[in-house]
Amino acid sequence: MRVLFFIDSLRAGGKERRLVELLKWLKSNSKLDFELIVMSYNIHYQEIMDLGVCIHYVIRKTKKDILIFKRLFDICKAYKPDLIHCWDSMTAIYSVPVCRLLKIPLINGMVIDSPVKRNIFNKYWLRAKITFPFSKVIVGNSNSGLVAYKAPARKSQVIHNGFNFRRIENINSSDEIRKQLNIQSGFVIGMVASFSGYKDYKTYYEGAKLVLSKRSDLTFLAIGSHTDSDESINLVEKKYHNSFRFLGKKQEVESYINAMDICVLVTFTEGISNAILEYMALSKPVVATEGGGTSELVSDGQTGFLIKRSDSGDFAEKLEHLLNDPVLRKKMGEAGKKRIEEYFSIDKMSSKYIDLYNSVYNK
Repeated sequence: MRVLFFIDSLRAGGKERRLVELLKWLKSNSKLDFELIVMSYNIHYQEIMDLGVCIHYVIRKTKKDILIFKRLFDICKAYKPDLIHCWDSMTAIYSVPVCRLLKIPLINGMVIDSPVKRNIFNKYWLRAKITFPFSKVIVGNSNSGLVAYKAPARKSQVIHNGFNFRRIENINSSDEIRKQLNIQSGFVIGMVASFSGYKDYKTYYEGAKLVLSKRSDLTFLAIGSHTDSDESINLVEKKYHNSFRFLGKKQEVESYINAMDICVLVTFTEGISNAILEYMALSKPVVATEGGGTSELVSDGQTGFLIKRSDSGDFAEKLEHLLNDPVLRKKMGEAGKKRIEEYFSIDKMSSKYIDLYNSVYNK
């Protein structure tokens, strides 16, 4: 069986990490033949280069470059895939006409979030409405995402993200990271997410300041693209800056998570977050915004706390609760790691994809 994977980029991000981990697993554990199309030269996950996978770079010259259809058509004619698996909404749009012309089944993997606003003015919602009818299977990484996009139940399937525990075998110690970042405080709290419209850094910073107004033994980390931008930094008054580290995008983010005592993800919408998978795999208690895929991943009160959307007071309250209870922090961290091992492993995720490919191929 031949599978052609199609993704817009391999920059730092959740869906990109998920695809890279899947391809690494497939290369080591299956006889599946596959090639990859990427629509950007921006490759954050350099380990993809070590797999010996045939990578086609299909770059748009304009925002609506119709020549992409021909390039995809030519690749499919030469490779003759048994199915195409697209990983985002833009590649879904490009895949549909080619799949129809060449009669190739399309696995539509664009459902990676759980949108709150659903209308034709949301480009992802519109792309879903266009591509779902022509997709053989719509695979989402959360139940809530499939429901939010109103994916047809008869052709929908959930495959949760999986974590590869090999990623944390040789990471830096907490002491090494503290020394690198010049942290002397008793506790380190961190959030790993890009500074974007989907992540609620305003609430994260406001909640942090509420706690800092009562105690000074804390350092807050902000890790992800543009978290070191002026827009991000200016959300925090200068008098608090010594208690923050605005770190921007980082390689080997697991080492930074290892230095955290409590891990945070405050968002507006979320599918299954790779950041939370990393937190829990490293036995860290989690404080995260309720709803979306996060509620499927975090067991409220057992592996962490779920907070109300954009509620800095609720965030600060849950944070203080954990800071004041070392036994609970340890208990939640251990329960989180066990949950990832049992339900969100890379083996479980990848095996489900193999089953999906076989099912589509056999039909």
